[in-house]
Amino acid sequence: MNAALHAVPNPPDAEPIAAPKKSILIVDDEENVRNALRRSLRKEGYTLHFAEGPAVALEMLKHTPVDLVVSDHMMPQMSGIDFLTLVRDRYPDMVRLMVTGHADLETAIKAINHGEIHRFLTKPWDDMELKVTLFLAFERQDLERENRKLIAQVRRQQIFIGAIEREHPGLMQVLRDKSGAIVLGDEELAQLQTENG
Repeated sequence: MNAALHAVPNPPDAEPIAAPKKSILIVDDEENVRNALRRSLRKEGYTLHFAEGPAVALEMLKHTPVDLVVSDHMMPQMSGIDFLTLVRDRYPDMVRLMVTGHADLETAIKAINHGEIHRFLTKPWDDMELKVTLFLAFERQDLERENRKLIAQVRRQQIFIGAIEREHPGLMQVLRDKSGAIVLGDEELAQLQTENG
């Protein structure tokens, strides 16, 4: 049997494998906002990265693995919507949040439609709301990643089963009665009796 198709469970007495720390990139042109977010999140166990603008952030993303980006909207070089749209195009798995002091309905709609942001927060933010938002965003990201892995595994198994079926036609066909029990034909019963002597 193909070992790549089967997951080996941890033994019951094994220590659980620790998940890697989640990494956040905070992009804001105001140093006091970056520092405030640093203070809010420093004890949450995240790896925090900071950029003073979209250009620095985009360069950083080329070399630094990041799970989630938090961006201001009103920045001098590029708007947060334009930046998060680029992030979505280049790193579709990365969760995107926007924090802005200039919230209006049009900005929120553009951020959602163009940048496909996970959440839109206003300044000043509530620390608890920010922490809950990050927790839920990471939980959703983990579920989406796990879902993609499971779909890939199912596809590999379907290919494997298809190959077996082509090599041994009819092998995967099983007759069942109304209760779900497997029904054996005369040939199968004779073969079982011969094998069991």
